[in-house]
Parts: sequence; structure tokens; C-alpha cells
Amino acid sequence: MPVKTPSPGDLEPIERASRDEITALQIERLKWTLKHAYENVAHYKKAFDERGVHPDDLHTLSDLAKFPFTTKAALRDNYPFGLFAVPRAQIARLHASSGTTGKPTVVGYTLRDIDNWANLVARSIRAAGGRPGDTCHVAYGYGLFTGGLGAHYGAERAGCTVIPMSGGQTEKQVQLIVDLRPDIIMVTPSYSLVIAEEFERRGVSPEEISLKVGIFGAEPWGEGMRNEIEHQLGLDAVDIYGLSEIMGPGVASECIETKDGPVIWEDHFYPEIINPITGEPVPDGEEGELVFTSLTKEALPMIRYRTRDLTRLLPPTARSFRRMGRITGRSDDMMIIRGVNVFPTQIEEQILRHPQLAGTYQIVLTRDTHLDNVEIKCELQHQCSDTVTSAEVAQIAKTLQQHIKTNVGISTRVTVMKYGTLPRSQTGKARRVFDERPKQN
Repeated sequence: MPVKTPSPGDLEPIERASRDEITALQIERLKWTLKHAYENVAHYKKAFDERGVHPDDLHTLSDLAKFPFTTKAALRDNYPFGLFAVPRAQIARLHASSGTTGKPTVVGYTLRDIDNWANLVARSIRAAGGRPGDTCHVAYGYGLFTGGLGAHYGAERAGCTVIPMSGGQTEKQVQLIVDLRPDIIMVTPSYSLVIAEEFERRGVSPEEISLKVGIFGAEPWGEGMRNEIEHQLGLDAVDIYGLSEIMGPGVASECIETKDGPVIWEDHFYPEIINPITGEPVPDGEEGELVFTSLTKEALPMIRYRTRDLTRLLPPTARSFRRMGRITGRSDDMMIIRGVNVFPTQIEEQILRHPQLAGTYQIVLTRDTHLDNVEIKCELQHQCSDTVTSAEVAQIAKTLQQHIKTNVGISTRVTVMKYGTLPRSQTGKARRVFDERPKQN
């Protein structure tokens, strides 16, 4: 399939800027952001004063480490509008999280914020190979979730024709793709495999699918998942990163010509990597927790927001901005199994090493007396589900057990099932971990 490698004329000047030019812009915008937050948000004034710092104390990028972190708890403690830095009359839109673990986190946007957001998603789509005149099928959920509307506005800004499908209704998703022949799909990686299964059920081969590019985000995924998606849908799969507290989708995005990690749009978001235990910044290239400070947000400035995502900062390649490595897990999603720290993506990587296993899986955690047990439930690929023997299934399970033990460091029980046995997510993000261990008092 043709890859639309951009020419210099396709890039904004800032995407080709020198590091000195980028640093100067970041310092200028950081000074504005710190002052804007300090003067307009009581939470930040109190936090800065307690830390003994003032916006005027920032002279270099390294000075940002003097300022306090912001966490999701701060948004919940100031629910719903306590962190807003502009009058309510200037808020053009509100989004919110589901609130399944407590109060939802409410985020707001001014018209200028929405304009910047659309520009950055459009930039991300161009980085993925999208061009004016392409048709973009948006299968992220619409509504309070930022994915659908963020992708929608960005695709329109990029000059694309938008199909605002939203999530779910898999048969209708596939029918529209068959009939309307979009070039791009924006969707979670796990749900894209559900769509791929429906294509296969209908007897539509990857070569017959019109999609050329998939822009996947909203959940961690690895190279094994990328290979699986590209094989099943016959497209180029690129990673887009975002979170509602910082903006939504489009904080960073991969370039189709390199596929070597999302480029962080550093003219709008300043990244740091910190040691998740000590909070101290670590050098580029070293893994830790990703922290973002917004540089242009008016309604909801975020100062050193702890994302809980674990990754590394990588040097520039296709653009002048730094990249982020694959998300290896979340500091708050880590499973501790008999003293070993494990992330679901580590299990996924081992599953997808096996050519006869599909990308749908579950991790079930139980406990006998004081010992943790881990069961991995996974499925055979559709094409071999009815042809492998029971002895071959047992060998596949044994091999996966060995790979997990060797590479992850935990003992597991593996159950290999026929294709289509495990439930599919119809709304976007897949639930991978089922922790059935008794809660500790």
C-alpha cells in the first residue's frame, strides 16, 4: 500500500525547528502558563506558595522541577470547576471521565483551546499519512469521552471527510467501511481487532478493505499488536497518544514514515520523565513516569501533571520534537504477583509472539491462602481454531507458560480457547485484568 511520506512543504515550520528555537518557545510559554495558573487558580497559588516557588522563578527548563506536581486527586478534590483558570462564561465545552473509581474528572476548553486541539489532531493525522480529501472513519466513542470529538474536529481541520460512527455496532461499522470506503480509521487497537473479526466472518480479505491507515490510541499496545492489526486489516497502524487532563487525543502521534514512537508536540506540551517513587527527573532515555505541563491551555492549565504512564523520552527522528517510547504500563495499573511487578502489556507481548494465538486475552488473578495465582485465558487464531489437535493446544499453552516464566518472571496457568470464546468490547477499551483476589484490610 502506498505510504504518503511528507515533503518539507507538508510540515509546519515548528516541526522542522532547531532545538534552540523549540527551547526558547517552551520557556516563553511556560512562563505564561505558570503565571496564568498562579493568578487564576486558587489550588495552584496555594501549592506554589507552600512549595516556596513563584512563576518568576522559572528561567530555564530545568527550573520547572522546583514546582509541585498535579495529580488526578487534585481534579477530584476541586470537582467540578475548581481548577478552571477562566470564567465559566468563557468555557466552550466540557468533557469528563466515567468516574468509575470515584468522582469524574471534569475538563474544560475555551474556543482557543478547541482550535489548538483541532490543529494538533490534524497535525497528527498528517503525520500518519492522511491528506485533504481522505475519508476518515471515527470509531472512538463520542460524548463525554474526548476521543470521538477530538478525532472528529481534527479530521475536519485536516481537510478529511468524516464518518462520525462512534463505538459499538460492529456489523454496522463494517458495512459502512465496505460501502463508504474510508481511507483512515481512528479507533482503539482492541476494538480494531473486533472489526477485523467481522470482516473475516463476512469473507472480506485484508486486500479488499479500503483502509490504508489506522490511528490507534486510548490504551497501551505493543509491536505484536501492531503486527496483528496490520496483518488482519491490511493497513499501516500508527500510535496516537493523549489524555483528557492534558487535552485529549493528539498530545503525541507517530509518523508513518518511521513508526518509531509518538512524536510529542512539544510546542504545546512540555514532557518530563520522573522516578515514580522519588519524583526526581531522570535523563532522556531512562524509563520512568511521564509528566506533562501544558503550554497553551487557557481553561485548564496543567502544571507537572503525573500521567502514571511509564515510558521513556527518545531523541527526534522524523520531526524536530522528541518522541516517547511505547507505554510499558501504568504505575497505578501494575500487578504485584508474588513480589514481581508485572504489567498487562508484558503478558500481551508473550501471547503475540506465538503465531497461532490471537490478540484477545484475559488475565485472571486469584489467591489460595497466601499465594497469588495467575490464569492467562487466550484464543487461537480463527484460521487454525478448528484444525489444531488437543495435543497441539496443550503444547501451545506449555510454550506460552515457558515464555512468560522466562521473560516476565511469574508462573501461570494458561488456558487456550477456540477463537471467539472470550467476550469482545463493543465500546472501545478492552478489559484485560480481572483481579479476584481478596482485598487487603
